[in-house]
Amino acid sequence: MAKGYWIGRVDVSSDEGYKPYAVANGPIFKKWGGRFVVRAGKFTTVEGASRSRNVVIEFPDYETAIACYNSPEYQANIKVRQPHSIADLIVIEGYDGPQPSDG
Repeated sequence: MAKGYWIGRVDVSSDEGYKPYAVANGPIFKKWGGRFVVRAGKFTTVEGASRSRNVVIEFPDYETAIACYNSPEYQANIKVRQPHSIADLIVIEGYDGPQPSDG
């Protein structure tokens, strides 16, 4: 079964205001089986536009990723984040099919 992912790109205008949102996410993601794959690491924009922070969170499947986003606790936490950031967030199903061969 394919995993589910959140892919987020964020510009934070107030680190202090954003911090409570980030702290509250830990228990929310844990409840839904989420884990960070990418969390604001070093990056290079090679095409298009970017934001200052990038995050990829992996969930057991797409349905769980959607359920976490729609959960009352995450919806409440969005309201903590919004005054302090601009975000683009997608929920996407991972790929579980054949991979390119080495030769």
